[in-house]
Amino acid sequence: MTLGLAKARVIIRKALAHGAEAQMKPLSVIVLDAGGNVLAFERSDGASPGRFAIAHGKAYGSIMLGMAGRAQMARAESQAYFMAAVNGVYGGAVIPVPGGVLIRDKKGNVIGAVGVTGDTSDNDAAAAEAGIAAAGYAAEA
Repeated sequence: MTLGLAKARVIIRKALAHGAEAQMKPLSVIVLDAGGNVLAFERSDGASPGRFAIAHGKAYGSIMLGMAGRAQMARAESQAYFMAAVNGVYGGAVIPVPGGVLIRDKKGNVIGAVGVTGDTSDNDAAAAEAGIAAAGYAAEA
């Protein structure tokens, strides 16, 4: 199963709605496919333009490492040299914090990742999880 544009738009729409309902700061949301390619991106009114790179870094690290943001953060805390090396390999494009969430299909296969930024990292992850659930997939934050 592959993740398509229609499902990416569902994820984004619900993640942004979740943020608005929870009165979060303006969010930016990106959805990547299993190869790390951008399927879709949107930012709420009032979200700063630099948020694209942060959302991308959260999702990109998740998909490239097969490790969601919380696991990346734990790894960075216990082995900072590893995450520094990873960022060297990926040109500094990995942001190892919550808000990078893997998307798994019904069989448990990773089919993409979501990156959310704009509020606290835990709130960002919650918005991503809401979007992924709305699209009918399982989230690994």
